[in-house]
Amino acid sequence: MTVSVRMAPLLEKQMEQAAKRKGITKSQFIIEAVERSLGYKNPFELMTALVAEEDQKAYGPLASPADRVVAQSYEAYEQPYETDRSRQQLLTKLKAKHSVRSDR
Repeated sequence: MTVSVRMAPLLEKQMEQAAKRKGITKSQFIIEAVERSLGYKNPFELMTALVAEEDQKAYGPLASPADRVVAQSYEAYEQPYETDRSRQQLLTKLKAKHSVRSDR
């Protein structure tokens, strides 16, 4: 279905810029706005559902039994990202590369 809408030039320009920032067409932008307005895409409800899923540990390493079976079949399975150790390694590399010598 085709719909024509008249809007102020400034509003149209802002809409174009917002659509461009999101990387979508003006039509997609308008459709999303209408869906949100009609309650089809309520950002708060989507966020609430995501938080509930995260609380159930539905995401992350080895979240499901099937993941555990697959992980056991790989000898070189990577463990979850270790923030502190990785941070220390990165800092060590950066200091070695960019440190200023005191003998200059």
